[in-house]
Amino acid sequence: MKKAVNTILLFLLVTSAQAQIHEIGIFAGGSNFVGDVGRTNYIQPNQPAIGILYKWNKSPRFSWRFSIMHSKLLAKDSLSEVPGRKQRGLEFKNPVTEFSAGFEFNFFDFDLHQSNFAMTPYISTGVNYFLHDNLYVVNKQYFTDDNSGTFAIPIIVGVKMKITPKLILGIETGARYTFTDDIDGSLPKNDDLAIYKFGNTNSKDWYVFTGATLTYTFGQKPCFCRE
Repeated sequence: MKKAVNTILLFLLVTSAQAQIHEIGIFAGGSNFVGDVGRTNYIQPNQPAIGILYKWNKSPRFSWRFSIMHSKLLAKDSLSEVPGRKQRGLEFKNPVTEFSAGFEFNFFDFDLHQSNFAMTPYISTGVNYFLHDNLYVVNKQYFTDDNSGTFAIPIIVGVKMKITPKLILGIETGARYTFTDDIDGSLPKNDDLAIYKFGNTNSKDWYVFTGATLTYTFGQKPCFCRE
């Protein structure tokens, strides 16, 4: 993770010399898992999630966005409303660290150099690469076979506002569609453990981060001009 942070900081220093405006800040909130174990609610945080993010605002409507997020995904069958899951009684935790690159689109103009109050809803997407443990289940007990990295597609919606001339507060929720089905151990990556698979093996796992962002803005005043 230290290497990834250094890379983002180096990118930030290189781009700050250009006539753009930048944001760097933190994310704090919660995470929840959607898959073959636990609740089926898409937004119901049950574990803390933290992160750092950087935005390079190319115009009042468009930004490049980079982030590193971390949480420990938790799911319990005992809390599910599905009778079969309640009876099965599985429970797992799986640490997730994600690295994300993508873009953010503002529905309204959001010029950070204007002195008046500004607020806009926004959407964001891109590509994530996240690290997690490869789990499998034997007699309701979880084991870790290995750990690996997998890609995911984030779908983020939120609203943000200027609370001071230099600080931006955002509230957002973002679902991650992953390209794996073993976060909950239902489809082990190791073929030797295939006898332990369960659930719907044709669907992929999801996880969701919901919380607040606080970013500090800096950089030269850009000219958002149409050529």
